[in-house]
Amino acid sequence: MGVAPFRLSGAVYGALLNHPGEVLALGDAARQPPYKAPPQAPVLTVRPRNTLRWMNDAPVAVPQGVVPGEAQLAVHASLAIVIARPACRVPVAQAMDWVAGYTLALDLRVPHDSHYRPALRFMARDGFCTLGPQVVTASDVPQPDGLALDLLIDGAVAQASSTAGRTRGVAQLLADVSDFMTLAAGDVLLLGSCPGAPLAAAGQDISLSSPALGRLSLRLVSEGAAA
Repeated sequence: MGVAPFRLSGAVYGALLNHPGEVLALGDAARQPPYKAPPQAPVLTVRPRNTLRWMNDAPVAVPQGVVPGEAQLAVHASLAIVIARPACRVPVAQAMDWVAGYTLALDLRVPHDSHYRPALRFMARDGFCTLGPQVVTASDVPQPDGLALDLLIDGAVAQASSTAGRTRGVAQLLADVSDFMTLAAGDVLLLGSCPGAPLAAAGQDISLSSPALGRLSLRLVSEGAAA
């Protein structure tokens, strides 16, 4: 298995609502103002630098009081696509030529209802986007749209999913995003998660594994204990 050299230096973009089940879970809200229809183009978030962390031993703090009565985080499991070279208006048929490799992402969020306009304070906390444990070269992952993803909390399976069934698979997502913005070498594009992200609280251990990519782990602690 090839492991590509990687330094977390580029921008990280996350695809929201990239699974039909997520849109379905919105129900009538997907057709309410201001949008009045399910999204027709990729819905992206930008993960600020403070949220980004390459897998290490540092825990992630669960913020207190952001949402009254809420002391848990929603844990979103995602495939992370590492861009090999500048990508602008990439044809979908050749999109894989712009992929350097893949790794895993644990995308944490304070639970909230707004998918179209999520408040930054719910998603931009330190360490909320943790990547790792390694970047496996694209040539060693020939079927990135069919990878098993097992999310465990305290050693028990909390969500067994895969990268299959996305509204936009890896190639289509890369093509559609690069149609309106240029991705740079070293940038990371998160494929997005399946519906039903489990919740985890301070004191719990989280891990995400895939046979092709290894295991990514982190520990949640109470705010103040991570200092």
